[in-house]
Amino acid sequence: MTRPATARIALNRPLRRLFDYLVPAHLEVQPGQRVKVPFGRQALTGLVVETGVEPPAGITLKPVRDILEDWPALPENTFRLLTWASDYYQHPLGECLFTALPPALRRGRPAHEKAEEHWLPLEAEVALAAHAHKQKALFETIKDQPGITSSSLVQLGYTRAQIRNLESKSLIAQGQAPRQPTPQEADELPGPSLSPAQQKAADQLPDHTDQFSATLLHGITGSGKTELYLHYLKSHLKADQQALVLVPEINLTPQTLARFRRYFGDRIAVWHSALNDGERLRTWLKIRNGEPVILIGTRSAVLLPFTNLRTLIVDEEHDSSYKQGDGFRYSGRDVAVYRAHLNQCPVILGSATPSLESWHNARQGKYQLVSLDERANNALPPELALLDIRSRPLEAGLARPALQAIKETLARGEQALVFVNRRGYSPVMMCFDCGHLEECPHCDTRLTYHRRDRAMRCHHCDYQQAASPTCPKCESENYKPVGQGTERAEETLAEHFPDTPLVRVDRDSTQRKGSIQNILKRVNSGEPCILVGTQMLAKGHDFPNVTLVVVVNADGGLFSVDFRAPEQMLQTLLQVSGRAGRGNKPGKVLIQTCHSDHPLLRSLCTGNYPAMAEQLLAERESGQLPPFRAMAILRAEASTMQASLQLLDTIKPMTQTGSTEVWGPLPAVIARKANRHRAQLVLNSDNRKHLNHLLSHLCQHLDQSKLPAGSKWMIDVDPQETG
Repeated sequence: MTRPATARIALNRPLRRLFDYLVPAHLEVQPGQRVKVPFGRQALTGLVVETGVEPPAGITLKPVRDILEDWPALPENTFRLLTWASDYYQHPLGECLFTALPPALRRGRPAHEKAEEHWLPLEAEVALAAHAHKQKALFETIKDQPGITSSSLVQLGYTRAQIRNLESKSLIAQGQAPRQPTPQEADELPGPSLSPAQQKAADQLPDHTDQFSATLLHGITGSGKTELYLHYLKSHLKADQQALVLVPEINLTPQTLARFRRYFGDRIAVWHSALNDGERLRTWLKIRNGEPVILIGTRSAVLLPFTNLRTLIVDEEHDSSYKQGDGFRYSGRDVAVYRAHLNQCPVILGSATPSLESWHNARQGKYQLVSLDERANNALPPELALLDIRSRPLEAGLARPALQAIKETLARGEQALVFVNRRGYSPVMMCFDCGHLEECPHCDTRLTYHRRDRAMRCHHCDYQQAASPTCPKCESENYKPVGQGTERAEETLAEHFPDTPLVRVDRDSTQRKGSIQNILKRVNSGEPCILVGTQMLAKGHDFPNVTLVVVVNADGGLFSVDFRAPEQMLQTLLQVSGRAGRGNKPGKVLIQTCHSDHPLLRSLCTGNYPAMAEQLLAERESGQLPPFRAMAILRAEASTMQASLQLLDTIKPMTQTGSTEVWGPLPAVIARKANRHRAQLVLNSDNRKHLNHLLSHLCQHLDQSKLPAGSKWMIDVDPQETG
């Protein structure tokens, strides 16, 4: 008697197990294929992991209801990558596999795309009502970019209703997409011209795209790393091959996207969370079908089902946004390196301030180190100077010498950038009579005052309440903001420079689609202005007329409990400093501090990041911290701190093996967040394989244990935040 066919299937559920189903005779399934299966009273989308499995004895299996495609959504190479990531990051395989699917396919939608709408202008000019500013701007956009798609217009901040409104007035109409160069034609276009220093670096990059290599490209800010990426892809990527360029936040770097499209035309595709479901499905199908795309995307792009991936590039490889902060806590950078290993192709990691992990790997010979230490177009690195603000009067955190430097910069017709690493108006509201501080009712943190909205907000749980003009405790009117955020700096600068445009760049000012593009267009006009913003301004922007950078407070990372804080502080300060003097004018950076004698800040002024990295690595080695030892954190959450600590106390004896050092359990730095009390165990090991085996054992034990009601646990491998 022939044994009935069976399949082991993964579901998009936080369960560390797979499910066995019968495969009806009229269906054929293969690993990676999407299927529809019964699960309780529901019908769910599943992914086939294995076929021909032997189910446990005595269990009656339910049948697979249907297949959704007759081809695997996840090819073998992608399947192997995600299986490895599930094991390494200790996350359920089902959720890992489904991360590689766009939202539409996770919900069981058909794997085919809708036709895109392309728009053409019908008139040379429009006569709209004077107040119809958005409609006029929409028409001008379509006139400037004939053939632009609806989805591209939506990304720029327009609505589909506005598009239909112009169509109803016979001002625009659907038409054919403009012809873009084919991959073969684009391949024949000349690449960017390189300076002698860039050419020297380019000659050291890997020669072949058919064997694994990992290269750390250390190029100072403004040295032209993007030109090297473009040159490398032009020189080495064949017309029928795929490439992946990872960037930290694609919405913040439209300049980079425009430059890639200039050289590769329609071959460029994008992937990030701001795309709608249709756009993501369209891009996913191009990748899965083997079209020769060059994909520019954020961290999740590394998990997509490429079929002919021959080059990976990770830009700003040090950036912490490559690490997923919740759920499937993977590192996009590290997964990219492993993916290149699986694909037997090169991976290039680029940064002006490489992570200590990558720098250590280069020192150990695991990565090839390529240095680019000259700025492009003969520009000179900016001059860095410490401005000691002890005993100096401050206005919204700005010292008088800093304000004077801004005044002189504007008088020369140049632009200034003021870096404030806090959004909002003020991080604290304080009563100067009774000492009351307004705290979040759900977190162990204070509310930030946002003056423009007259609101108090928690930046951890998003709680907000109306701001009170008087002290909520004693009703005193002596209730004032303490400290400074971007809004307060903007207000103070507006008072000092009333005739100068101010441009604020933070999470609040860039929420709307297209806002960052409008901001960059305004700044790149070159007219004198003052940029005020958070570390969003440090992410690869090119502002040729910015010649002065003022850092309001550089001391935040000097005394943090997180061992990574000094590294992240240096990276942020050097990155934001690198915005100055990128054109043909010299740049200057004023770094305000209360600790001008601190050795780390003194070394910062040299601009010599390799020397600073060596200093920090020596400190890490003496403390036996990553990258010299592997680290993982077991976190617990519960309705009380006692319950969180008790859960970890019961686990701790299982973690104390000969090769593992355990710290804790201890409350997290922010012990209560969104009314959940958080504690953690930190595990350190000299042997990564042993640590991985221990974590797997802990997961199995916790999965099978009956936890107290409301308790949760999670594991973070290679954590970027230890608090």
